[in-house]
Amino acid sequence: MRDMHRNFRNVGKIVYGRGSLDQLGSILEPVRRSGTGTVVYLVDDWFEGRELEARLAVESGDEVHYLDASHEEPKTEQVDELRDGILSRSALPSAVVGIGGGSVMDVAKAVSLMLTNEGSSTRYQGLNLVERPGVWHCGIPTISGTGAEVSMTAVLTGPEKKLGLKCEWTPFDQLVLDPDLTASVPTDHWFYTGMDCFIHCIEAETGRHFNTFSQAYGDEALKLCREVFLDDGAGRSPANDEKLMVASLFGGLSLTYSEVGACHAISYGLSYVLGMRHGIANCVAFRQLRDFYPHGVDEFEAMVEKHSISLPAGMSDGWTDEQVRRMAEIAFGLPHMWDHALGPDWQSEITLDRLEAIFRRL
Repeated sequence: MRDMHRNFRNVGKIVYGRGSLDQLGSILEPVRRSGTGTVVYLVDDWFEGRELEARLAVESGDEVHYLDASHEEPKTEQVDELRDGILSRSALPSAVVGIGGGSVMDVAKAVSLMLTNEGSSTRYQGLNLVERPGVWHCGIPTISGTGAEVSMTAVLTGPEKKLGLKCEWTPFDQLVLDPDLTASVPTDHWFYTGMDCFIHCIEAETGRHFNTFSQAYGDEALKLCREVFLDDGAGRSPANDEKLMVASLFGGLSLTYSEVGACHAISYGLSYVLGMRHGIANCVAFRQLRDFYPHGVDEFEAMVEKHSISLPAGMSDGWTDEQVRRMAEIAFGLPHMWDHALGPDWQSEITLDRLEAIFRRL
């Protein structure tokens, strides 16, 4: 019998180009007419009081929530509180619009789903557990690299695990890809998030689920990442902002038909136990995984040096044995990532003791 192949739903519509944010009002107009007419905006709080605020197509009855996306990963509790508050104040909104980085993208996707599904979002952490389609939702990334704008997963940290709400209704119905919105990203965050794209493409292409579909998008994403971070024209520039935004989109599409691997498993442990942001957690973990990705780590180290990025070292000196053990347990409990990286017999190579040793090197 042949394997069952993934039959995934992609993003509905995409508008790309500098200044495309100004089309948001006209994009939302027919969506408003099809429902209650109200829109919920979930926006990175960095933009509160800034120029972008005046460009949002906010109308009477809309809600604007500014989210602190710089300190913690998205949580199930946060999503549940947003959903409960929105429904307590008004009828079901016509749309949810997320404006920010990967964390805001994931919260927007999750809130859209939870507005139409009962109970806590913890019930739906996993594959195809969501019971009903969510509210129409639009993603507007303001930083590039995570691929969250096109991913069919909304990654949330819950009381027991860090795992995504993954189903055919998770992807955005609309994307607005405006490279102008990424110009103000601080250099360190620009690097960490860009490396998320580079790393998950390396993981995708070196595992057993890699295929021609994933390769077509992944090769182009890696090519663009190398132009942005490694080649002679590397660095911050308007042209490279455009390249990285497209690399993020293509990297996310590559990942949809492949899988992440060892680095993301390790980084999930760091994020769950320490609350470390996903991009920097990937960077910290990746440089210790030369056994898995030798060429990728070499390129990564060259990028770190080229852009004078300072990454944390010696962190484990301050960790307790209990913290290290919990990180190892979180990483071990992601069998789909290890299966991709090492195959179905991955437990013959990956043990809790080996994972603890990796974490103690960080």
